[in-house]
Amino acid sequence: MLLESLSPLSGGINLVLVLLSVFTSAFTAAVGVGGGVLMIMALAQVMPATALIPVHGMVQLGSNVGRTALTWRHVDLAMLAAFLPGVVLGALAAAWLLVRLPAGVLELCIAAFVLFTCWGPGLPKRALGRGGVLVAGAVTTLLSSLVGASGPMVAAFIKQSQSGRLAKVATFSACMLLQHLTKAFVFGVAGFIFRDWLPLMLVMVAAGFLGTWLGLRLLHRVSDQRFDALFQWALTLLALRLVWLGGQRLLGH
Repeated sequence: MLLESLSPLSGGINLVLVLLSVFTSAFTAAVGVGGGVLMIMALAQVMPATALIPVHGMVQLGSNVGRTALTWRHVDLAMLAAFLPGVVLGALAAAWLLVRLPAGVLELCIAAFVLFTCWGPGLPKRALGRGGVLVAGAVTTLLSSLVGASGPMVAAFIKQSQSGRLAKVATFSACMLLQHLTKAFVFGVAGFIFRDWLPLMLVMVAAGFLGTWLGLRLLHRVSDQRFDALFQWALTLLALRLVWLGGQRLLGH
């Protein structure tokens, strides 16, 4: 009865989503990226389309708050300060944007960027400066509100700008915290009623904090070289999934 009161979904599905929050938070903390995409893929199977991105955004906000709190000493504050104005601009654009690109194009653009940063010559130094970080914040925040899949793009950017596994995880978490925070504004403006899903979101956030703690314990046991390899391959697999998803949507499947 308690599980059934968490959301409009059944008690069994609510339980699965809470357990999934533990797993995906642990995965992101240990590998650096991927938990948010796994989460939105699972939510898409059971949740109404109108609730998918706002609920996912609020759960990921809580997860990133926990991960940032546990790793705050390693956050690149200079990069975060440059990223924040871009996040604000991207959120304002998302709140008022009326024209969207054809279905599939956004996913393919994100995938191309991620694959380039993983396997190409790397981003030019100018792109990693304050102006480049601001643009990255604006573009990825806009994409996050439209397709809910900007995490790999932010992670790919941070991969180029940070050295050391803890700095990458901490700075990625702080940047994603800012992005997901804007979704409360964007979807509040759009009229989404958060209170119907609030109990489930709160329990998933608490479960995510447990997962983050477990994942960070594993992260401390992994070398920088092993982490970089896992990070790169996780990003590559996520990008290939976006290629598949974007291709299907472009073809109307």
